[in-house]
Amino acid sequence: MSLTPAFLDELRARTTLSALVGRTVKLQRAGREYRACCPFHNEKSPSFYVNDDKGFYHCFGCGAHGDAIRWMTEQQGLPFIDAVKELAQAAGLDMPEQDRRAAQKAERARSLHDAMAAAAKWYEDQLWGLGGEEARALLDRRGVRPDTARAFGLGFAPDSRGQLRKALAEFGDAMLVECGLLIQVDGKEPYDRFRGRLMIPIRNARGRVIAFGGRIIGAGEPKYLNSPETPLFDKGRTLYNLDRAGAASRKAGRVIAVEGYMDVIALAQSGFGEAVAPLGTALTEAQLERLWRMADVPILCFDGDAAGQKAAIRAAERALPMLAPGKSLEIATLPDGLDPDDIVGAGGAKAFESIIKRARSLDDHIWTSEFGTLPPQAGPDERAALLHRLQQAADTIREPIIRDQYRSALRERFYGVFGSRAQRMSVVQAAADGPVHEERRGLQFTLHRAVLLGLMRYPEVLVERSDEVSSLPIVHRKLREWRDILVEWALQWPAPELAELTHEMLGSDFGLEIERRCYRKDLAFSFYFERSESTEPADDLRRLLELLIEEHVARRAAALRNAEAVREMTEASFAAQRAAVLETNSVHQRLSTWLEQFREAA
Repeated sequence: MSLTPAFLDELRARTTLSALVGRTVKLQRAGREYRACCPFHNEKSPSFYVNDDKGFYHCFGCGAHGDAIRWMTEQQGLPFIDAVKELAQAAGLDMPEQDRRAAQKAERARSLHDAMAAAAKWYEDQLWGLGGEEARALLDRRGVRPDTARAFGLGFAPDSRGQLRKALAEFGDAMLVECGLLIQVDGKEPYDRFRGRLMIPIRNARGRVIAFGGRIIGAGEPKYLNSPETPLFDKGRTLYNLDRAGAASRKAGRVIAVEGYMDVIALAQSGFGEAVAPLGTALTEAQLERLWRMADVPILCFDGDAAGQKAAIRAAERALPMLAPGKSLEIATLPDGLDPDDIVGAGGAKAFESIIKRARSLDDHIWTSEFGTLPPQAGPDERAALLHRLQQAADTIREPIIRDQYRSALRERFYGVFGSRAQRMSVVQAAADGPVHEERRGLQFTLHRAVLLGLMRYPEVLVERSDEVSSLPIVHRKLREWRDILVEWALQWPAPELAELTHEMLGSDFGLEIERRCYRKDLAFSFYFERSESTEPADDLRRLLELLIEEHVARRAAALRNAEAVREMTEASFAAQRAAVLETNSVHQRLSTWLEQFREAA
């Protein structure tokens, strides 16, 4: 098919843009134009204009701009050729004739779509029929309401090798095999691919069924079985729920990518219609491009387990080279062992929304992921390797300006924890000038100062945990003095006003030694901010204090066992030594994992 410029110009001329846009957007006359609140981003005052004379729309808020064809591809989510066909039909304009081969291919695709639609209808009938009781019970256990199941077209494939084949016999075995509905091996009689499974239809952007995902109902593997690649289905270029999420994402101003079908369904039922999911694989470049067409900064929400974190890392690595100005990702991590279904089931939409609001920027995710791999007491070699990995990640970005920004941000985070060259030189100079010489201000300094600042904000925690505070192994002399004053203050409760104590602690005597919070380098603990009526900041403070004490106890126990191992020099003692190291690493890893949510962008 040849779509000439003349044909496309004629198509635009025959299309009244305001009538087309007005189908889904409420327009108001504004002189010779029409205006409305922009459908491409959230706004309260209208900045979106439609001009019929010039044949284009434009938003002065977000920059969205285009003609009738662009409206159909961007707002309706249609492929270019489908958008042209739909506009031509509405305008009474005949499409240019296809060549013979293209016509045959199009006719074949229509037949395949018909077969897939018939299969979806048959599966749906089985779900609500007498044989679908077990599948309906599964949906009920998962909290999926009947109206939600019908909205997503869920169905049931009986545990039979030939029922679908018999029901769709009019399409012929060859077509059903080509659709992926039947399996044929070595010329033998074909049989149904999906058996004993809850059936989840996968649709393209136009809402046509192109594939299925099948979840096992009883025992068996695999848990999920997808359609194979077919002329209709390329799983690396498709996202589940793409047809329904398009309009919802424009309304919400965001799109959320989760791991699986049931996550999407559970979220949609809870009001998050903008959720989509890849189809059993890591996010591909094509899927990322799809997401960026829906929102400038898609949110990837993966499970908190090891598999989910690996998926987030792979997605970040794949996205870095593709970053463009204004196009990035955010990463939201679920608690380990929980999926979106669990979250909304236990805490409703508000609980999941709070997780989405805590999503980390892409550079923050890269930093926390790499930093979390450092062993306890990382030496110069490990730190150098960390900096090298961070620079390598930034170097994969093709866009020069973004690449430079990531390099700068990641280096600043690194030096914020481990100290920059200038900071190291100042310590050396201070040692040369006098006898006072303190431990380098690394992570331990940052955490201990954070606890002390938090205790001043929440003195009730200080009074409650004064014994634990007094046992903190603080090396830095000024921090240790500060801690001793706080403990003494706690023992004399009630004491002077908190404001007076704060002034005393952070006054000129401490000056540069105990500086106020640095927004470029410090951790974003909830208890850093203005005192809140919420219990979360105080709970976070207690948890950090517990982890620091637990880490200290583990280190002491490890040191004792190491000493014993050296004295005895036996195989058993070496095993004990290794166990001690592993235990210490475990505590440190839990501390690092818990800290991730508090790291803020540089």
